[in-house]
Amino acid sequence: MNSDNEKNGELRIDGVRITNPGKLLFEDPPITKEDVVRYYASMADRMLPYASGRILSIVRCPRGADSACFFKKHPGPSTPGVRTVDIPTSSGDEEPYFYVEDAVGLVSEAQMDTLEFHLWGSRVDTLEQPDMMVFDLDPDKGLGLEQVRRGVRDLKGILDELGLKSFLKTSGGKGYHVVLPFQPAASWDAFHDFARRIAQVMAEKWPDRYTSNVRLAKRTGKVFIDWMRNGRGATSIAPYSLRARSGARVSMPLSWEELDEAAPDAFTMHDALARIEGDDPWDGYFDVDQALE
Repeated sequence: MNSDNEKNGELRIDGVRITNPGKLLFEDPPITKEDVVRYYASMADRMLPYASGRILSIVRCPRGADSACFFKKHPGPSTPGVRTVDIPTSSGDEEPYFYVEDAVGLVSEAQMDTLEFHLWGSRVDTLEQPDMMVFDLDPDKGLGLEQVRRGVRDLKGILDELGLKSFLKTSGGKGYHVVLPFQPAASWDAFHDFARRIAQVMAEKWPDRYTSNVRLAKRTGKVFIDWMRNGRGATSIAPYSLRARSGARVSMPLSWEELDEAAPDAFTMHDALARIEGDDPWDGYFDVDQALE
């Protein structure tokens, strides 16, 4: 992280001028815009291997996480480190999207009050061949944490039987995410259909525990195995991203051994900063060589 205070008193972090650094973006605990910017600057080395070169949808909170925030998926005016690309839509037209490649891009977004980074499942240079599959285990209201953890273990068991290596992270909310790296080979349709079928297998094998149906009425007393983040244009929260929720929680990579220790909202921004001083729980992620047949 490169920061310096210039003679006129302005704050620069990784070369990006930070305006209104004392603005409060989280109230409990009190976290300022400068704190958030420094968080992403510090987290860049851990976060960018997963987030760089991927189309982003971001959540901005100009008045803080407790006020009205908004999703943004198209670029605004030119910003340091934020790159744009025109992408074909289903209608055949092209629309501009954006991505980052380095810490300057993350810091520039944080300077614009971005709290959350959501990622496409493919990278820009292999846009039509996704390489990151995400399952979000989303519990119905009132379900205990142990039922969600059982869902994670059941899902991992199915993936293990298929010989697929998977990784675990917290959502920063009420569920866990199971993430699979793939070689960028299959089409979006094949990728999406495979994820849907995995969720359907869980719902068929344990119909009293899980549903793969997006309708709220079908989720009563069950864990929804959300497979829908694996379609073209869909996004999922980036590893190490903050969540725009009270407490400044983080979507934190875990080792499988930590499942029973860490709740989905266990890690705050300060916890995350302390944690990256230790071992990487996703060590080996980029060494996985698996592809959809």
